[in-house]
Amino acid sequence: MASVHFVTHPEVVIDPKMPVPDWPLSAVGFRRMRLAVERPWLAEVRSVFNSTERKAMDAAGVLAGKLGVSTVAVEGLNENDRSATGYLPRAEFEGVADEFFARPEVSVRGWERAADAQRRIVSAVEHAMSLAPVEGDVALVSHGGVGALLLCHLKGVPISRDADQPGGGGGNVFSFCKESRQLLLGWRRIEE
Repeated sequence: MASVHFVTHPEVVIDPKMPVPDWPLSAVGFRRMRLAVERPWLAEVRSVFNSTERKAMDAAGVLAGKLGVSTVAVEGLNENDRSATGYLPRAEFEGVADEFFARPEVSVRGWERAADAQRRIVSAVEHAMSLAPVEGDVALVSHGGVGALLLCHLKGVPISRDADQPGGGGGNVFSFCKESRQLLLGWRRIEE
């Protein structure tokens, strides 16, 4: 039984002057990714898909480099569109993110609606699965909000921030069955 591992990028360089999609992984983020590639849960991965945001591409590049495979960028795996606000200080961001999940049918401060983002993400995952080799596990490298919306879909529950990744810096993974799309393992740190 093959698995799909949904990986969120770890820590990034936060630069309020730079568009959020252009933020790279930080030194800590790269270190955590190098630790992750040594974990047994990656041993059977034969394909790596990622969002087109730099932090996800950086993380996917570390995985793919270790595994000797190429990455495939999938636009629909990008984080919800927050360009209406751009960078927000952490406390303000958390408040808006709470609203985003609590009111999925509403565009909070111009952000993409959570319900629309979830449909886009599910479609992108299905597209990636159609491109993946039949044999072997798959890694999807993306973002925390994307993972929370996908996890709600996989569990068949309403959109909720309760499905968000633990911790504050990213770098988590959950796994589901490639064939049935049933959740196998919930959120855990990439180094575990």
